[in-house]
Amino acid sequence: MQIEPPVIDYEGSDYQASFWDRGEREYEDQVEAIALQRLLPKSGKRLLELGAGAGRNTPRYSGFQQIVLVDYSTSQLQLAKEKLGNSERYIFVAANIYKLPFAPIFDTATMIRTLHHMAKPNSALQQVQKAMAPDSIFILEYANKRNIKAILRYFTHLQKWNPFNQEPIEFSELNFDFHPRSIVRWLQDNHFEIERQLTVSHFRIEILKRIIPLPILIKMDSLAQLTGNLWQYSPSVFIRSTSKKGPTSENYDGIFRCPVCGGSQFEETENRIICASCSRNWSIRDGIYDFREPLI
Repeated sequence: MQIEPPVIDYEGSDYQASFWDRGEREYEDQVEAIALQRLLPKSGKRLLELGAGAGRNTPRYSGFQQIVLVDYSTSQLQLAKEKLGNSERYIFVAANIYKLPFAPIFDTATMIRTLHHMAKPNSALQQVQKAMAPDSIFILEYANKRNIKAILRYFTHLQKWNPFNQEPIEFSELNFDFHPRSIVRWLQDNHFEIERQLTVSHFRIEILKRIIPLPILIKMDSLAQLTGNLWQYSPSVFIRSTSKKGPTSENYDGIFRCPVCGGSQFEETENRIICASCSRNWSIRDGIYDFREPLI
């Protein structure tokens, strides 16, 4: 029997409040906003936000007609729903990254501060590819193990693991750093063609954040991001790639595809969505589609 990879669950977590709202992470938030602005298409029909959490980045996707927010945690999605409101522009989906329930109709997808929780990153990227329309844009952020701080710590014997080794390093449970070459290889294996790379959060060092005024620090990082195609030694790297899989001949009436049988026809009631092909049911609760486990 195949064992499914573990997933991290932020259910009931105060991550948004403790890490972003009160965690003195304005520098990281603002430089990530700059990277997204540089890489995102100006407009689009459907954007798939993977690892949306409480919707921190969602307002930055203003040029898209429809945004589907995906997270494993329903409590995080509820926070996002409270923040964004009940607009039909937003669809909230609780799902397992290794069993995504989407038809290949998205012209853009983002995965920011999410891949570092993936024990099987290649399998996760394969699932993303299955949700992408031909020639669509995928923006991926990953935690870079080959960063300057890790290199210095390695050469001064303050850490044992080698930042130049291409194997992922799990520095705490379900928290991984990845080598840039591994990320590029996995993207290419899954038919993504890399267009541009940006290196981000170069100055994620507490003493620098204390002594250098925030606007100056952001400007410095904004300029340093532009070296991303040449080298990647920052703790965070953003990649824009294009899906190069073949065109699909199928027509899809909606955004969903059954994660069990692959069917694309569904019946929807007030509190359930039912696959017409295999009759499996999933719950709809408080406006959130829950595709983590079928009810039947």
